[in-house]
Amino acid sequence: MIATVNAWLGVVSAQHARIAVEHGFIQLNHGKRYNLQRLGGGDGFVIYSPTERFGDKTPLRAFTALGIVAAEEPYLAEVMYMGARGNIRPWRRRVDFLPVRPAALRDVPLQLTQEPNWGYQLRRGLVSLSAEDFAVLRSVMTS
Repeated sequence: MIATVNAWLGVVSAQHARIAVEHGFIQLNHGKRYNLQRLGGGDGFVIYSPTERFGDKTPLRAFTALGIVAAEEPYLAEVMYMGARGNIRPWRRRVDFLPVRPAALRDVPLQLTQEPNWGYQLRRGLVSLSAEDFAVLRSVMTS
């Protein structure tokens, strides 16, 4: 069992989640640093993907990755092209992702989704997640 300090839910398309898992990092809010600074080493981290690709209109609504935030601080990546945003140098944070299988939102009972208008907070790109919800997601996605 993985002991975590805090747990977080990041909102990223499934396509970008696969890139994050492959390279062992997370990039949130189009490369801004502020949400990455909230993460601590040892924190649990889950990616929720509302869509397959950024900008898609067809909903996916699935948890697509899960891991533990590394102790290192956020770092600046190389300059990259971000479409309408032009060239940016994004901030990233290393995450040790576990081998998991995606889980549909509708199939996972979470405290988070019991709140009225719970989905509105996802617009911030990063949401605090209870230890219980992280444990449920870890169990469902790693079994």
